[in-house]
Amino acid sequence: MFERRKVGAVLANFLIGLREGLEAALVVGILVAYLVKTQRRDLLPQLWAGVATAVIVSLAFGAALTFGPRGLTFEAQEAIGGTLSIVAVGLITWMIFWMARTARHLKSNLHARLDDAVVAGRWAVLLMALLAVGREGLETALFLWAGAQATGATTQPLLGAVLGLALAVVLGWAMYKGAVRLDLRVFFAWTGAFLIIVAGGVLAYGIHDLQEASILPGLGALAFDVSAQIPPTSWYATLLKGVVNFTPVTTWLQAIAWVLYVVPVLFFFIRSVRSARPRTVSSAGAAPAAPSSTVPAVDVTTGGTP
Repeated sequence: MFERRKVGAVLANFLIGLREGLEAALVVGILVAYLVKTQRRDLLPQLWAGVATAVIVSLAFGAALTFGPRGLTFEAQEAIGGTLSIVAVGLITWMIFWMARTARHLKSNLHARLDDAVVAGRWAVLLMALLAVGREGLETALFLWAGAQATGATTQPLLGAVLGLALAVVLGWAMYKGAVRLDLRVFFAWTGAFLIIVAGGVLAYGIHDLQEASILPGLGALAFDVSAQIPPTSWYATLLKGVVNFTPVTTWLQAIAWVLYVVPVLFFFIRSVRSARPRTVSSAGAAPAAPSSTVPAVDVTTGGTP
């Protein structure tokens, strides 16, 4: 049975794995369903080969990050870790807003790209699947690595991510078979907001790494030190660090970076979610509301239409 101090790391990475895995599962489901519907089952081996290659590349990328070059100086390690953490925050932020902006047309965009790949040949189908799924895999690997570095744990983040990805695969299969229908607008809205908070913590961690590498100043200028009230070794401090990357000792530069990132990004994300809600029309005979832009227009069943 897990200790309470491990729950935070497992939960945070479980949700990351679930969200990213479900996005990848939706993409794969759309592509498979389209090939089946258009009577091109002969291209399914190339599609699955592209998906498998994307998974292998993502795992190799994660392993390279975790077991990369050794023997570097402390400053060099901190500089690399801090830089990659900031890059991970940029990628996850782009992904959150990309999904909100393009989800409504996700199915039609994938169909158009797959049509072009089919015309180009079997290898083009493999490459298209590799790129579509590989992007999600690389982003997930980098963000999970950055989160693990920020929390100082390895086993718990990996376990949480594996559980989240496993559930995403099950849900993706169930959605493809038509056994499960999820309110994707609500799912991506809540997980998107959560990931912004987590990304803020990863950003603060990256800033601290760059301070320790003497690239950024202010390592000794503390905004607050609540280690007496929240001992770093306590289970609740570990829980906060695992979930939102909170540290009891925070420098001014870390705190400023966190606020300047989380506040505006969360504001614009919430505004985009609210503006994308389906509009209700009270007048009789009016046209039905357009689908929410945060809900992928996806029907991954073999015979369905959006």
